[in-house]
Amino acid sequence: MALTIVVLAPDGAGKADGGELSLTLDAPRVIIGRAEGCEVRLPDTSVSPRHASIRQRGATYLLLDEGSENGTFLGKTRIALRTAMPLKSGDRIRIGRVWLLLRIEPAVAKAAPAAAAKELALELVARGLAAQGEDPAPRVVVVEGPDSGRALRIEEAARPYILGRAKDTDLVLDDPDVSRRHLAITRRGDQFSVQDLGSRSGASLDGAPVPQFDTIWRPGQVLAISGDRLIFEHPAAEALAEIERSPCEPLRPDAVFEPPSLEEPKAAHSTPTPPPASVSTSSPLAQPVEAAPASRGAQGSGWGFTEALIALLALGVLALSIAGLLWLLGRS
Repeated sequence: MALTIVVLAPDGAGKADGGELSLTLDAPRVIIGRAEGCEVRLPDTSVSPRHASIRQRGATYLLLDEGSENGTFLGKTRIALRTAMPLKSGDRIRIGRVWLLLRIEPAVAKAAPAAAAKELALELVARGLAAQGEDPAPRVVVVEGPDSGRALRIEEAARPYILGRAKDTDLVLDDPDVSRRHLAITRRGDQFSVQDLGSRSGASLDGAPVPQFDTIWRPGQVLAISGDRLIFEHPAAEALAEIERSPCEPLRPDAVFEPPSLEEPKAAHSTPTPPPASVSTSSPLAQPVEAAPASRGAQGSGWGFTEALIALLALGVLALSIAGLLWLLGRS
């Protein structure tokens, strides 16, 4: 049996645009924290450098808090210090403000724990940078020389990217002293390496010749290929290093962090909104309600316009009746 730890996206989806973020580990102890060296590295300042651990006892996995500042939670229950809580597949735990889903199932780890932990941390930071509108992709940039301004994104880990004058290379350099296939650059995690491919003019790192085997390209070193000068940039690695150096951010004791849902959001059904009663005339519920007649006391002692009109009409009819009666009596 192996333990798969899934980082749940904060919007409630178990998967982000780039797929599920998870690690599969088969080890008797898994350290979860923010520092380099943890089997699960969570680049969030609410996570302590060494926050929690999951330990295997026979067929049982146990969750322990390692003295973290913001606590370790199994569901909504905080784990007391030096108290081991048994875990089962499907449990969710909260590390600082980061929610994790646990799966206990037959599986095989796909990468070395340290390399897998770094790739997970870099991917988490990269997605955070992308959400803020920044380009998180590692890249090589020509900062000086005939090809100044050209850049190459090194997105795929462990794949050699070829630089040279040939049109089918990953970064085409127009300097005539550059060989058709001059140099290879490979990224593994946040580490770059270079290898000369038997070029006629060679390459150098800070003046030291690049051999025909993988050589570490350290941050800050300038790679020289004929008249071109190149550097590499890795925004996600730089941000990860800054997060790991930062002090732990204390969370408010009354802060609420609901566990994200793993269900896909359902399409909202539109419900027609009934028109206001004062506008609609078809619904019986919309008929106007007659106001109760106001009392004389409320209106005062004078007559209203309608009452006066009725009285004048009555007087007019009465006057005509009297005039008619007098006319008849005068003829008799």
